[in-house]
Amino acid sequence: MNSGTQLLRRGGLLAALVLLVPLVLAGCSGSDKGTAPAGEGKRATKAPPAAHADEVKAEREKLSPEDRALVDAQEWCAINTTERLGSMGPPLKVMVNDQPVFICCKGCRKKALADPDMTLATVADLKAKAKVEKDKK
Repeated sequence: MNSGTQLLRRGGLLAALVLLVPLVLAGCSGSDKGTAPAGEGKRATKAPPAAHADEVKAEREKLSPEDRALVDAQEWCAINTTERLGSMGPPLKVMVNDQPVFICCKGCRKKALADPDMTLATVADLKAKAKVEKDKK
């Protein structure tokens, strides 16, 4: 290969890295410990392992009884809807249009506040689905 081709390949690799790094660093860590209820989009249908359920429960118990009830009703992060609340540490409360909304991590805060109407609609959807799942049990 000539030096021009090598330089072009290195430049392409560098460009790919520059584009991928922000995507990797944005938002949540995306662990696959918890899976969301059946529904649209990227939500999975598998139940989390029992050991993970114990970890989630332990993180939720760090909240006040009032917040724990709200988290149990919402069940999933309002932004990263594949993350069970408590799967990344204690759920974080954010007030969106004077309504409490729970997120999985600090990385989701900005997105939750950026589009309040969408965030609240997602929470309403999550609460309805969580209720259906609990009623099945």
